[in-house]
Amino acid sequence: MKKHMITLLALLTVLVTLVLSSFAVAEDWKVTGTILDEETKAPISGVVVKLEAAGRQAITDAQGAFTIVAQRGNQVLTIEKKGYQHKRVAINHQHELEISLRYMLPRREQPVVDDAMEEVEVLEEVVTMDMSHVRMDRMNASGIAHGKMYAPPHDVQYPNYNTEEYATIHENIFHTPQDEPLSTFSIDVDAASYSNMRRFVNQGQLPPKDAVRIEEMINYFNYAYHTPEDDKPLLVNTETIPAPWNPKHQLVQVGIKGKEIEKDQLPASNIVFLLDVSGSMNQPNKLPLLKSAYKMLVQQLRDEDRVAIVVYAGAAGMVLPSTSGEDKSTILKAIDELKAGGSTAGGAGIELAYKIAVDNFIEGGNNRVILATDGDFNTGASSNAQMERRIEQKREAGVCLTVLGVGMGNSKDSKMEILADKGNGNYAYIDTMKEAKKVLVSEFGGTLFTIAKDVKIQVEFNPAEVQAYRLIGYENRKLNKEDFNNDKKDAGELGAGHTVTALYEIIPVGVESSVLSVDPLKYQQTTPTKPGKSVGEWMTVKVRYKAPDGDKSELIAETITAKSAGFEKSTDNIRWSSTVAAFGMMLRQSEFAGDATYASVLDWAKEAKGTDEFGYRSEMIQLIEMAGLLQGEPVMNE
Repeated sequence: MKKHMITLLALLTVLVTLVLSSFAVAEDWKVTGTILDEETKAPISGVVVKLEAAGRQAITDAQGAFTIVAQRGNQVLTIEKKGYQHKRVAINHQHELEISLRYMLPRREQPVVDDAMEEVEVLEEVVTMDMSHVRMDRMNASGIAHGKMYAPPHDVQYPNYNTEEYATIHENIFHTPQDEPLSTFSIDVDAASYSNMRRFVNQGQLPPKDAVRIEEMINYFNYAYHTPEDDKPLLVNTETIPAPWNPKHQLVQVGIKGKEIEKDQLPASNIVFLLDVSGSMNQPNKLPLLKSAYKMLVQQLRDEDRVAIVVYAGAAGMVLPSTSGEDKSTILKAIDELKAGGSTAGGAGIELAYKIAVDNFIEGGNNRVILATDGDFNTGASSNAQMERRIEQKREAGVCLTVLGVGMGNSKDSKMEILADKGNGNYAYIDTMKEAKKVLVSEFGGTLFTIAKDVKIQVEFNPAEVQAYRLIGYENRKLNKEDFNNDKKDAGELGAGHTVTALYEIIPVGVESSVLSVDPLKYQQTTPTKPGKSVGEWMTVKVRYKAPDGDKSELIAETITAKSAGFEKSTDNIRWSSTVAAFGMMLRQSEFAGDATYASVLDWAKEAKGTDEFGYRSEMIQLIEMAGLLQGEPVMNE
């Protein structure tokens, strides 16, 4: 009897332990739901769902669906959308919710774009409208103004469709130096993909695979690279470690650091704010967010800087002529009075913005158009090819283009990336005020002031040491090998203080790998000879760049030898960039992710976080946790 009691107690102990451990693992759980219109039963997109206790939030997609990560126990959700009655919903253990919201405003018929456009003859050069002193010029295809004025409709309801667009990414594969000894690409300082990915994960969704551009995730973060000490505008930094997801492979980091320039030493700016005020921008996370972002940028302006404001909807118009940064109150007032409504004539807006930038051109200054939009160009010249040719023509005038993307549901990511690329500028996605501050305040110089243009990288691999290599990311930035020495070939721009990072995964000679499954060639010699002077050399990195106003490129070259530190002994630079790369591969469900899991990526991130002045790295650690949960691989951050 005593023996049975001991056995029973042991079983009870094991059972209690299992129950408690299951609760510990299941501390967080996914709450999913759908928000519907109470009357029409139609799904409502753009509804903000907040978890009061944790401060987390999600936004419903085009199907009215949301997912939010909550801790078990009594919780309260707040449900908010402009025009609808706000709700608070108590939850405990529910996993699936269906919530109806009552529409509180008079319903209107969806306007037909052409019928909504009201044209009147311009009686004076400047006409007073809802937006203070707006000159709205309807333009034909050649950009000639017809002297018409457009009054956008207000308080109209636009349908909730999800028409986001992303360019297809075919992930880079391994190449052998015998077949392709050179790898050539343009640098990319854009970081839009990271903040867009963050928006998806925070809303309880994994991003589309093609929305994940790993190089932009890596370059979202700054790295403590050595800075140039001579008269060169940039310096190349390199480091090598075993690849965390496959220790038999090596990971080589090529990091470029732009020269730091104090704000008061930066050249004068001639900036044109170009804002999309079409109907699709009439949402809290679009035009209102952009107005707040621009206000922060205005506070950074000096007296010698100048700003003009152009808007476009069914037509394009100048809200504010070029105004000194000394007169901040006038600039801020013009921003405050912007309203949204109408269709989207992006082409006409770009034409007018560039014209104003050229008219106020500052020799040796920073001449730039800052386009802010959800990318939904649906009137006029709107195809990617047309926009690309138009921007290529405009950049020849010496005016750069920065693109700020916002919003969800109809974001045209592929189009905005093309515009920034062809406009000698950069592309950022603004999803929060914190991100706006990062792009327009903390990284003011890097975002707006170019110190080197047409920056290209070409790497030559030594077949005596390298069996195969793979460039991680940069799929849409690859160049032909002949482009490297062609000074007429456009490439990326580097801003003051900016860092640019590229990672190569290398399979050293002698390492067996399943990725190398090509049969031996019959007609060519494939066994490389080992030249004595190249023993121990993995690769040679070459960088070409031009001065911002130059036409002839300069060359920097550096050799990388087969020396590799362990993960624990390496710098936070390569440990963090490799962790971000692994996170990106997990989100893309990459075939090259090797042994990486969300749990291992989380561990690497915590080890490599290092100095985190603004909390960006801590934020990514939280995103790894949430993405793992959404992927069905729960991970816990202790």
